[in-house]
Amino acid sequence: MRYIAGLDGGGTKTAGAVADEKSNIIGKFTSGAINFNGQDEASIHGSVREMMAKISDICGGLEHCAHICIGAAGVSNPSACSRLAAMVRECGYAGGLTITGDHETAMYGSLESSSGIILIAGTGSICFGRNENGAEHRTGGGGHLIDDEGSGYSIGRDLIAASLKAHDDRIANRNIAPMVFARLKVKSVRELIGFVYDPKTNKKDIAALAPLLSELCALGDEEAYAIARRSSLALYELVVPVAEKLALQDGEIALTGSVLTRNAVVRASLVALLGHKYPHLNCIAPKRDAAYGAALMALEKLQA
Repeated sequence: MRYIAGLDGGGTKTAGAVADEKSNIIGKFTSGAINFNGQDEASIHGSVREMMAKISDICGGLEHCAHICIGAAGVSNPSACSRLAAMVRECGYAGGLTITGDHETAMYGSLESSSGIILIAGTGSICFGRNENGAEHRTGGGGHLIDDEGSGYSIGRDLIAASLKAHDDRIANRNIAPMVFARLKVKSVRELIGFVYDPKTNKKDIAALAPLLSELCALGDEEAYAIARRSSLALYELVVPVAEKLALQDGEIALTGSVLTRNAVVRASLVALLGHKYPHLNCIAPKRDAAYGAALMALEKLQA
């Protein structure tokens, strides 16, 4: 019996799935992150060794795993693919190996298909699509310094900015600053600014404020609604070029990531915008996870 394995390398952990040649999952596991843009080489190496050992245990030896597909954040880094591949091979794995972006494996899992559109709005934001002819297009995913509009990071940043503006009376708002201060355990604007520019503060710390937007919208806060509308419009603008370039206006789009699964206002506003422009584009929740999607890609490569 031959097996295939899929790995979804996210920002904080890697999820793995091992399947047989009929795409039946026979084992799942989690391990450490493998993002070269966020982790050091030694920790990634340790995670890869652990994952290869788990795949070997499930398959009864690495020689029984015919193909591994790794979907990982940070593989746009020119050296990331070759370094990750070298680590896998050092573990004794000699079978087929595919390394791609985590947005692609997420699409496979979310749609259970190799064609369609996925919009991801978590800590960052990205839209990716592929049509039945194999043409692809991607928008966003440029990182928090120059892109990622509509993401959790973007929302967290906007909430912090609104706190500053409320403090110096540029906007009239009494809700946002107290909630932001409480969540961050700061007592003044000076401490808030110190938090933002502290070298130890990373984009995930800013994005962790995003759930406050739902609470503020529930209070009817007008500034919060404005942030939600800007976020949904930014996400809508990611989708349009993908749908147009690939002629996928009548297909399915999976909406995933914490912003779209946990903020009803952002999601509803986005769905309304898409529905107005593309009445036959079906917005769906993910059918399966990205680790399963990576396993599907591995199976596809094996059968090619």
